Amino acid sequence: MAKSKIRVRYAPSPTGHLHIGNARTALFNYLFARHNKGKFILRIEDTDLKRNVKDGEKSQMDNLTWLGIDWDEGPDKGGDFGPYRQSERKSIYDPLIQQLIDEGKAYESYMTEEELQAQREAQKARKEMPHYVYEFAGMTEEEKQAKIAAAKEAGIQPVVRFHVPENQTYAWDDMVKGNVSFESKTVGGDFVIKKRDGMPTYNFAVVVDDHMMEISHVFRGDDHVANTPKQLMIYEAFGWQPPKFGHMSLIINTETGKKLSKRDETVLQFIEQYRELGYLPEAMLNFIILLGWSPVGESELFTKREFIKMYDEKRLSKSPAAFDAKKLEWVNNQYIKKADDNEVFAMSIRQLIKAGRLPQRPDMSQIEWTRTLVSLFKNQMSYTGQIVDLADLFFNGPADINDEAKAELDNDTALPVLKEFRQRIENIDVFEATAIQKTIKSIQKDTKIKGRALYMPIRIAVSHEMHGPELPETIELLGRETTKKHLDAMIAELAK
Repeated sequence: MAKSKIRVRYAPSPTGHLHIGNARTALFNYLFARHNKGKFILRIEDTDLKRNVKDGEKSQMDNLTWLGIDWDEGPDKGGDFGPYRQSERKSIYDPLIQQLIDEGKAYESYMTEEELQAQREAQKARKEMPHYVYEFAGMTEEEKQAKIAAAKEAGIQPVVRFHVPENQTYAWDDMVKGNVSFESKTVGGDFVIKKRDGMPTYNFAVVVDDHMMEISHVFRGDDHVANTPKQLMIYEAFGWQPPKFGHMSLIINTETGKKLSKRDETVLQFIEQYRELGYLPEAMLNFIILLGWSPVGESELFTKREFIKMYDEKRLSKSPAAFDAKKLEWVNNQYIKKADDNEVFAMSIRQLIKAGRLPQRPDMSQIEWTRTLVSLFKNQMSYTGQIVDLADLFFNGPADINDEAKAELDNDTALPVLKEFRQRIENIDVFEATAIQKTIKSIQKDTKIKGRALYMPIRIAVSHEMHGPELPETIELLGRETTKKHLDAMIAELAK
């Protein structure tokens, strides 16, 4: 493999946010380029003018950058093969489309949308696969020209269709799937390469761009397999050498076993959503790469540099990749545990401010208090957005006590422990975790009550929960007055 010749691309449409599946496509192309010392190109495929959204391109680039993906050429960086937006390449496409028309390999089609729809409905009624039927079939040249003249007179704007060769096989050695072939008759008839608005279709523009930009390898989703024979026809029509294709397996929802669809609202599917929840980019990158690609060995956590070094396209899976939201939470939790405390704090305090738990501009004492709060829950968080619910006790007070916790307090030692603790915390000079722990230990020494019988009543009294972060640190953050208030309420309840 001539590594200096390797050029791959990620070519999103600016029609919305970066989807998990598209992020995976970008990552596999990126890793292939970086591993082989090749070039990674970003190209914006924005010919579908109706579907383009404002800031769609910016959103794609921002989220790719957040994931840690950089590119060598693109609309923001330029390069020797630009422009890198398809909407700016019309002057390149038009002469090539005209060339195909002049060579009899393409033609203007005047069938209206209504006529095409009626054709499809009739085919369905006959239980046929919908396909375009050549509108000038059986006509003499004079009849054909008369029909075209009538269509023009009626103001019908034509599309340009590519003449599909008859009785030909289009095959390629797919880098993921192996040998794949299609018969020309299965592609649905002559297909559109130029739309009524004058813009080229995807299947035409992608061929021209990949050829002109000297793309050597194309890694893309399995849903593009059916497009490949059409694209091979266009390569053949121009006498161009196609790139090597690799079609990656579908991503399925672990919960449903069905293909991950943008209409599936049971799982978050856009990188932007995970950013907002407080996932770490390194964890997202790690998780996405393992959707359909497997490293050697049992390890599952790697840095981007490690992925680049060991990446091997031969380890791309032919089987569907399972998107498991719980697995993603586990991966992110591993990264949060190892992450710098300041980074996790910065992400967490933004979540608390967004949720209204803290003011927009917290003062220094609130910041330091929050820093301690976040450190309490750091190892528990699967993503920093969870801090809002995990720390609810410190903002909204304890929730209702459940039956299991009530049963825990139904013993002879619970009330004495709480009374002793309530009395002794009055005498703590500096109300901090070490002193609080010493106070609890002093109760153990004096009363001989220890272990669960000692700690659980205190935890339940101050938090109404049986589990949580370290008890002394929790009490320190609640503060002396709030702790006393919670203890008094529980003591009064148990004394009834």
